[in-house]
This record gives sequence, C-alpha cells and structure tokens, in this order.
Amino acid sequence: MKTAYALAIAALFALPAAAQETRSFTDDLGRTVEIPLEAQRIASLQDLAITVPLIELGVMPIASHGRTTPEGEGFIRGSKVLTGVDFDNSDIEFLGNLPVDIEAVAAAEPDLIITTPWQTAPVEQLEAIAPVIVLDDEARGDFEIYDVLAEITGTQDRLAVLKDRYAGQVEQIRRLIDTVDISVNVIQGVDGQVLSWHTYGALGKLLRDAGFTFPERVEAIPEGQFERMSPETLPELDADFLFVTYRTDTGETPADAFAHLEAVMPNFCEFLFACTSNQMIVMPREEASASSYYGLGVLSYTVLSHISGRQFEHKPE
Repeated sequence: MKTAYALAIAALFALPAAAQETRSFTDDLGRTVEIPLEAQRIASLQDLAITVPLIELGVMPIASHGRTTPEGEGFIRGSKVLTGVDFDNSDIEFLGNLPVDIEAVAAAEPDLIITTPWQTAPVEQLEAIAPVIVLDDEARGDFEIYDVLAEITGTQDRLAVLKDRYAGQVEQIRRLIDTVDISVNVIQGVDGQVLSWHTYGALGKLLRDAGFTFPERVEAIPEGQFERMSPETLPELDADFLFVTYRTDTGETPADAFAHLEAVMPNFCEFLFACTSNQMIVMPREEASASSYYGLGVLSYTVLSHISGRQFEHKPE
C-alpha cells in the first residue's frame, strides 16, 4: 500500500516532473518507462551497484541507499575509500537500507529513481514518486552496469576515459608479468565453508583480463556464480598466489580473514601451497569486490607490487 505521505509528495511534484522532456527506456524487467531526457535529481537505491558507479561517472545522486554502523549512522558502502564521497561530506540524503524508507525517497524529490532487484522497496510504491528504472546488476555484470548508467546520464565520454585508463593498467601488468604461467584464485571462509568464485568482483575481472590462469575447480564454476565448498576442497582451490579479503566497513582486519579460514579447517595454511610459501595476499574487500574503476586501479597496483619482479615458487602439479 502506498503511504499517504509518499502519495502526497508525489502529487505535489507531479506537475514539474511532467513538464520535463522525456524519452522511453526499457529496463531489465522489460518495463518501458518514460524517463527525463536529462535527469537532475537521481535517487539510487543500491549503494555499491548504482551509487558508486554514478559518482565515478561524475553524476552526484541527490539521495542513496546505504548501510548503518552499530551506532546507527548511515554510510555508502565502500564509497569513502573508492570515491571520497559519503553522506557525511556531501549533500546526498540517506534513504535507509533494505528496504529503503519510501517516505525518505519521496521527501528527496527525485526526478528519476534507479533501483535493482536486490532492493526490496516495492516498485509500485516508488512509481508514485518518480519514474523508476530497475537494473539487474547481477545479470549485466559488475562493470557492464556502467554502460547503461552512462547512457542514461549522458556520461559516455567520461566512461570512455575510465575504460582507457583501465586498459592501460591491464597492458602494464601483461608487459611486466608472465601472467599465463601464473595461477591465481580468490577464496573466503564463511560459516565453516570455503567460498570461491568463477570471477570475484573487480579483482576477478582484473586477474582474468590480465591473463592469469585459475584452478580447474574454479573454471568449472559457471560464469557469474560462486560455490560454497567443504574443507576437503581447499587443495583444489590452491594456486601460485591466493587472494583473501576482509570487510573493513564492519571493522574487520586481516586477522579476521585468517580466522574465518581457520573456522573452515584448523591449521588451514598447512594445506595451501600459497599460504605456506608466503604467497597469499590479504586485502580489503571493498576495493576487491566493488564495481569501481578506481578500485580496478588500486588492484592493478597491488598485483604489480606483489608479483612483478618477485622471486616466487610455482605450486607443484
């Protein structure tokens, strides 16, 4: 049911919105929506998938979904380290988490709302406020979402610069590291199981684009998917270099990354060549997983600094 407040706000601002020049857009639910030709007040309802990419494209949303600290303070996950922008140093309004606060969305007076299937705020309620586009970031992929956001916001030139910079970073890695002769993987301990991905976010994209190889067990995972595995699979996930992440936004440290793997198997390091050879690289999850071209740059430098020019051992066959 639409709240009375949301309906009242929608009615109040219906005439200015209607006066805008519009165009038709078909979203990832197959809905054809009339959206502003040049949206000025975008509300983003997913921080990592929508808000961070918009900011990197040079588009500042007027309001955003976010997370909350234990003290109840809102923050845009990963944005402070990826873009430098957060609720506390910008005019972006905090809309709540999952679901966002419909009344807060209405009070922000957006002329366009961009959401994802992950966000549980009902589309029919949001439609009473402003045109709503639903973009499926999981189906499109972490970085393909940039293409549609750039098309919606007219920032294709900015995206072209970001892509060119990333292409240069990948070329630099390929020039300085014999990637095809080095195996890599990303693992994570969660609730006593080990997780591994076909392609783990930005880090996985970089490693694959740069030409590194992955264990056969990982190649068997369908593209875009991950698997939860038992402790016995740890040796199958091993590689010359292993990457492990931890969540800085929840206060985790590298020690937590190791503790999660210890919960999978005590003395786990003894079963992994990369760990016993000091070739396991631990890094913050925000830079490793987020849809961010800045994050890709950080990861490129990390890979270069840890692997290029280094004497290391290959995992025995």
